[in-house]
Amino acid sequence: MPAADDHSAAQARAAIQAALGQIGFTLPGSITIRRTRCGKPRCACKADPPALHGPYIQWTRTVNGKTVTRTLTQAQYQTYASWLANARRLRTLAAELEALSVREMARAEGWAKITPGTQAPPRTRPVRGPNPPRPPETPGDQPA
Repeated sequence: MPAADDHSAAQARAAIQAALGQIGFTLPGSITIRRTRCGKPRCACKADPPALHGPYIQWTRTVNGKTVTRTLTQAQYQTYASWLANARRLRTLAAELEALSVREMARAEGWAKITPGTQAPPRTRPVRGPNPPRPPETPGDQPA
């Protein structure tokens, strides 16, 4: 019969799996909404208070080690904002599943019972001792 910990871990894993099954499309990266000033000296963006240009919606992500930025329209942003939220949720669920897996491995191996100040369990392999002295490589390296 499984222990109570096994049952609660199985329930937690099942909940994570169910949540993963609900995730739709995901987009990597982040969204930034910016308002900027231009370079024209008499533009309203230079006034006090300034009337900045924008908003400009920028989607930034990494592709093959390079940062790629695309400007999105308001309609595109409204369409794909949920996909970006799905990506954040996916990362959160993956982190939860990893943490649960580490806890379960520690529990199954008895590592969860080790606390600071207690003796560690016996090793499964003997500790390797110091390396033996190596013989000289050439006759000229012989000690006198």
